[in-house]
Amino acid sequence: MRQHGLIGAACLALAMLLMGPPAGPSLAQEKRPLKIVALGDSLTAGYGLPADAAFPVVLEAALRARGHAVEIVNAGVSGDTASGGLERLDWSVPEGTDAVILELGANDMLRGLDPAQTKKTLDTVIRRLKERNVAVLLAGMYASRNLGPDYVARFDALYPDLAKAHDLVLYPFFLDGVAGERRLNLPDGLHPTADGVRVIVERILPTVERFLAGVRRG
Repeated sequence: MRQHGLIGAACLALAMLLMGPPAGPSLAQEKRPLKIVALGDSLTAGYGLPADAAFPVVLEAALRARGHAVEIVNAGVSGDTASGGLERLDWSVPEGTDAVILELGANDMLRGLDPAQTKKTLDTVIRRLKERNVAVLLAGMYASRNLGPDYVARFDALYPDLAKAHDLVLYPFFLDGVAGERRLNLPDGLHPTADGVRVIVERILPTVERFLAGVRRG
């Protein structure tokens, strides 16, 4: 009887082995960090700061401290316009990316470029990412008020318009809490200090968490 029991157990184990693991995501898949790319300009790159003080690094640390499994790649390039981001999109956002934080357009504004063109370019970036099933969080920018009311109105509207058209999570103003605060900006008055970056991360964190709740791993 004991021998028959051993044979039965061996047959059951063999059958389970041949059937393979249960259906559904594997433990490794469940634990895989969300792969996020921060695609932007000098505000993302961390102009004038140590690498570990840049926005993507500080944001990743803040999210991990709150229990989120994420890896954020810094794809910020100082001086980049929306067109520059589009030109490098395929290699800046590699295959396997789950989500993008899109922060572009500030340099378009500083150069006085037509907001309609900036909007068209960002629309193309968003469409191409969505075609690849990459989720997008849109980080907006406000125009400098010395550019005149017409320019300001057209530029400020482009981010809400894009978010509505593509059903995106929008963070309206990337420099919220930092713009115009001398102690939080480098001497150029345009780029945040390390303390400024921490303020940006603190302000944007709830929006990023809301965004991540809807992101699916690829």
